[in-house]
Amino acid sequence: MKLTILGSGTGWIRLDRNAPGHLLEAEDFCLLLDCGAGVIKQILKLGKKLEDISAIFISHFHPDHVSDLIPFFFATRYNLGYKRILPINLYSAEDFSIFFELLKRAFNNWVEPPEGLLIINTLPKKKSHSFFIGPFRAFTSPVKHNPESLAIRLEYKNKSLVYSGDTGYCEELIELSKCADLLLIECSNSEEVYVEHHLSPQDIADIAKKAKVKRVVLTHFYPHSEKVNLESFKKKGFLGEIILAKDLMEINL
Repeated sequence: MKLTILGSGTGWIRLDRNAPGHLLEAEDFCLLLDCGAGVIKQILKLGKKLEDISAIFISHFHPDHVSDLIPFFFATRYNLGYKRILPINLYSAEDFSIFFELLKRAFNNWVEPPEGLLIINTLPKKKSHSFFIGPFRAFTSPVKHNPESLAIRLEYKNKSLVYSGDTGYCEELIELSKCADLLLIECSNSEEVYVEHHLSPQDIADIAKKAKVKRVVLTHFYPHSEKVNLESFKKKGFLGEIILAKDLMEINL
């Protein structure tokens, strides 16, 4: 598996950190984890085409995680430069059907791909729902953020990655992350600024230690949270590798 950080930032608009989005690849299958503003341009920067995206997982519906779905869907309505042949599968909580209907109400059919090109797979908001996304075996679990928020675990050839989406500290995420090779996790809070339903380095260290994960990638940085004191991880007893995400960083599993 290869993970590419498309956006390590938040809704705080910056030049150096794009809004959230991550690309996971295996066997020429490209899974997009969230699709915030600017993510589809980041995909093009990698030398890929939009039609290379095989599937999309949406963790929740905050604008910084979904806003590029609008131009992504809009582009399918044209035959100039973007000709999608294979359908794209989208996975999200069962509330997505309502969210998508509201999008179509706002933009009419301009955000509805031609018939057969979009398959919406709605996921139940229950612990450890299991299914397949292309070559990945996937598990989802609700986390502490929005009512629809889901974290996802993806397994491929004895390797595992967990993506938290946005969340506060919760036992569900610890259970989902058990013995994962890599935990891609939001780090929105700092020692000085703490917002409910988000995580600080101290929270993450506790989660990583209890789940016994091997590597941690911190992402979803605000300016106040990106200067991480790695000593907080040692104090909590987590001795695994810690990576601070940067846009277009590649990580192999």
